[in-house]
Amino acid sequence: MANYKNIKGFPIQYLDSDPPNPIEGQIWFNSTTQTLKGAEAGGAFAGTWSSGGTMNTARGGIGSAVNGTQTAGLGFGGESPLANETKTESYNGSAWTEVGDLNTGRGILGGSGTQALALAFAGNPGGGDTTNASEEFNGTSWAEGNNVNTARYGLKGSGIQTAALGFAGFNGALSPARVTLTESYDGTSWTEVGDLNTERTGAGGFGTTQNSSICAGGNTSPGNNYTSNSESFNGTSWTETSNLNVAKQGMGGAGSSTNGLVFGGNTGTLQATTEAWDGTSWTEVGDLTTAREALGGLGTSTLALAFAGATPPNTAVTEEWTAPDVVINTLTTS
Repeated sequence: MANYKNIKGFPIQYLDSDPPNPIEGQIWFNSTTQTLKGAEAGGAFAGTWSSGGTMNTARGGIGSAVNGTQTAGLGFGGESPLANETKTESYNGSAWTEVGDLNTGRGILGGSGTQALALAFAGNPGGGDTTNASEEFNGTSWAEGNNVNTARYGLKGSGIQTAALGFAGFNGALSPARVTLTESYDGTSWTEVGDLNTERTGAGGFGTTQNSSICAGGNTSPGNNYTSNSESFNGTSWTETSNLNVAKQGMGGAGSSTNGLVFGGNTGTLQATTEAWDGTSWTEVGDLTTAREALGGLGTSTLALAFAGATPPNTAVTEEWTAPDVVINTLTTS
């Protein structure tokens, strides 16, 4: 009978504890637990949520610097019981700190960029109105930029401050009010580009560049008409991809067009579910601790941040998503 040494050319390691940094494919025998173990690929499918630092102001419909990181995040605007917020908060991996306010208070707005160079655009300034205002953040304060072409709220963003994308949304003065509109930003002005195939507001979205973005879910018509439809943007046009497992709206998002996440949302019931995108299909993975919609999201598919949102009432809760590169499993010998 063949053994592991004859097949692989070296014997199985005999260790008294699991190695601290195993690599994918490594196999060993743990003499303390008397078990055969191996390291397998981890990634988003092995991730879990844990508590992070609480924001200073609870709010729903918050904007996110989607290309920020878990240790350098930025959230801005949003809706609180008292006002449509101008407040901006930065995250250092453990705590949120208030920084320079937006010039125009608004909720359910689009966002892109990083903690140091962010972009806020469109949104609801109050009373169900829409704004086309766009602002740029330099790490300290916000400055007015050129307006988006179509005012709306409930849209999503991707990319960086000088190469951003804004897509979907709602404008009650238009017909249909839920739009397919997509606009790209070059650091100076907004230009309309290829429309989504499915009109929607409250979608989940993410993307590290304006030429490679994902839009998933949302509300397609008056009432609770949630969709699971997912689309990918290539810089010119949107293409329908595999659907989400659950039709919903109001999700946070993080990651790239080939490795991303959407989390939270509303199906008629607030959701804690997370779905991971691998460039081909969606898979349900670990749940948030706090179910909510209209939350902020940023980071990557392995190190993401979920913050604020409507529970209701609004919450200031932050959760951190961590997915290891490899996971250790006990192997069977049968």
